[in-house]
Amino acid sequence: MSDVVVIGAGLAGLTAALRLARSGRSVMLVTKGPGGLQLSQGTLDILGYTPERVERPLEAVAAVASDHPYASIGADAVGAAAAWLAGALGPELLVGDPARNLHLPTAVGALRPTALAQPSMVAGDAIGGRSYAVVGVRQLKDFPADLVAGNLARSTAPDGGALAASAAWVDLPARPGEADPSPLTYARALDEEAFAARFARAVAAAAGPGDVVALPALLGVRRSGVWRQVAEVVGRDVCEIPLPPPSVPGLRLYEALLALVRAAGVRIITGSRIVGRTLEADAVASVTLAAAGGPRQLRADAFVYAPGGFESGALEVDSFGAISEPVFGLPLTATDAGPLIPATYWGPHPLFAVGVRTDAAGRPVDAAGAAVHPNLYVAGGLIAGAERWREKSGDGIAVATAVRAADHITGGTR
Repeated sequence: MSDVVVIGAGLAGLTAALRLARSGRSVMLVTKGPGGLQLSQGTLDILGYTPERVERPLEAVAAVASDHPYASIGADAVGAAAAWLAGALGPELLVGDPARNLHLPTAVGALRPTALAQPSMVAGDAIGGRSYAVVGVRQLKDFPADLVAGNLARSTAPDGGALAASAAWVDLPARPGEADPSPLTYARALDEEAFAARFARAVAAAAGPGDVVALPALLGVRRSGVWRQVAEVVGRDVCEIPLPPPSVPGLRLYEALLALVRAAGVRIITGSRIVGRTLEADAVASVTLAAAGGPRQLRADAFVYAPGGFESGALEVDSFGAISEPVFGLPLTATDAGPLIPATYWGPHPLFAVGVRTDAAGRPVDAAGAAVHPNLYVAGGLIAGAERWREKSGDGIAVATAVRAADHITGGTR
């Protein structure tokens, strides 16, 4: 029996497991798969749009509506949670200031606000103006350097600074004869110093004028400092621009956070779903693991449920439009998907704000505001009240609610 069972291995689940384990609790983490960090940008978004572009995310957090996940946490606690995670991962993986958004180029040449980013990205911050030498790789189809440079050159920094950009290409296969390599193929090749040196020389020869050389995000996945090696050869600052999945920066964060969780002594069970629970009075006594040899009961004093939302199957919509949470049967803010799906593609989508309401401790509550189970805590995408993709708030919500749950379980001790 563990002190705490954490369900889910996304950003929320891994953060909660690490925080709990470092407080001295025995923790078991159960996950059906590797979580969603490999699909992410590899940054930590706190709040990017309200819907206006946000420059000071913690100030915007302090002004959210009362039903937003941030409202019961508070801006100071959100900032402290983000800073704690950045400190745990170290400056090789996350840098920045939770109080100020960076504005980084995307793979289509737009600018994306984010609070904390990997050090290989931050030279691309557009605040104050910047000129970019965008360098693509001929073999890589997901980074159109001409499009990126063209859109950046037509843009203005959020503070009014001027932007300029030029495009260039290198022709350097990561593996001979491979017709359609992914960014991960290049990242693994660049983990080798010899290939990284060849790549850097090719970039240096091709890059046009600019303050910073912008490259697709493929500068190593397990060897830290590949971007520094490239920058030294190029002789200029280098910034990585995240690409569609598989996300190399997201994979870096996932592997680093998973390694910290393992080093803290967390026991991990992967590849199996939690499919139910047993109760003693109103408390959760155990959760049911659908293991290969038959159902298995995992008992604990407390449970942190961080399974994600619709995208991970933690919330379901059946053929009649009925929304449900299938494991614990938790009360949701809405149960009929029909009225929540608008005809306008880019309009607000209330469906994605559906989820579980929580109390100040992070426990799911019923319509009267009473905790459903006194020892069950929810973190991350299952919590109602935010369109995370529209606001660019999902990472901050995941981290802040995970830290909140862990601290309520431990009584604030670490």
